[in-house]
Amino acid sequence: MAVRLEPHRSIPEAVVLRNARILDPRSGDIAAPQSIMTRDGRIEEISSSTRTVSGAVEVDAGGFTVLPGLIDSHAHVTQSSGDFQEILSWTPDYHAARTARVLHEMLLRGFTLVRDMGGADNGLARAVDERLLTAPRLKAGGPIFAPTGGHALTEVVDGEVEIRRAFRARFRDGADHIKMTLSGGVISKMRLEALAFSEEEILAAVDEARLAQRYIAAHVYTAEAVSRALRLGVRTIEHGNLLDEECIRLFLEKDAYYVPTLATYWAILSGATGHGLAPEKRAAVQDIFERGLESISLAASAGVKIGYGTDLHGEGLPFQLEEFRLRARVQEPLEIIRSATIVGAEIVGESGKAGIVEEGAYADLIAVDGDPLSDIGVLADASSRRIIMSGGDLLPLP
Repeated sequence: MAVRLEPHRSIPEAVVLRNARILDPRSGDIAAPQSIMTRDGRIEEISSSTRTVSGAVEVDAGGFTVLPGLIDSHAHVTQSSGDFQEILSWTPDYHAARTARVLHEMLLRGFTLVRDMGGADNGLARAVDERLLTAPRLKAGGPIFAPTGGHALTEVVDGEVEIRRAFRARFRDGADHIKMTLSGGVISKMRLEALAFSEEEILAAVDEARLAQRYIAAHVYTAEAVSRALRLGVRTIEHGNLLDEECIRLFLEKDAYYVPTLATYWAILSGATGHGLAPEKRAAVQDIFERGLESISLAASAGVKIGYGTDLHGEGLPFQLEEFRLRARVQEPLEIIRSATIVGAEIVGESGKAGIVEEGAYADLIAVDGDPLSDIGVLADASSRRIIMSGGDLLPLP
């Protein structure tokens, strides 16, 4: 049975998970049952001890596989509607309430850390840090930046001066990263093969990120756009469905990260989203989806560091876990688990704290009924969740 606690309870000082079979995403090993003691939001001890801990909440995880909490490295937590015009019509208070619900639902799927890639700002991240919301840890970058004529729902900047001014303000206000659209999109008014921003503008953006000790993420699709972004110092490539061998070489040479987002195309093709999409656009989405699978296979075979991303909006948000099943068409379960844990932690600068089950790490854990190494569907199905812990807090499950 799922662990159920009264909502809105205070976070216990200590929790002990007994008989936990811990999956190590680095080695792929599942250890013999152990006890995990958490205190003040961190894992304090992992041992075979059966001693009673005074004041601790005891939970029997017997028979369950315990993993680090999951990391979605390309989420849109403020886009609870797929209609961007509708979002723009919302008042700030209503928008915040919708966003709070989205974040809570992500946490209930087992995502204990998400990197927002367009919309969430440092104020929302602060609210999460202060536990004003029941939500995953949040890495926020503010709005997406595009040049005139670029992608939808973005802040427009043109020229090096505008870019430097805008980026300095965002980094000053606490942005973890900044996302730029460096090509067109599948359903964008800008052609898919079009390039956005000049090289000088991109170099100015990368320089501002370097000065702030932050980084640039890029929305890109074609091999030309991906290679160009990597050459100019972009750290994470979002989507990147049309990779070639030159892209792979540059990923490895630049030590950059690849964050594919198959779930967003699958949601359109399955009919969950994309209602009213023209037939030619739907055909383009089908092609991009299939090419995306090929690109992931190419990158994985070469050893490129691949994160787990979904890029879902509106009605597609409930399918955040479907990415596990989709990637299983071209990747082994352990590779996908690493994408959603240790690689995700590297992307967001939380290595050693997130994406692992080790002493000193965040007490962000999930326990599932089954072995995800033999059946990735265990992670793709939210009903397999038996325990979710976020910052030492045990969540009541639906």
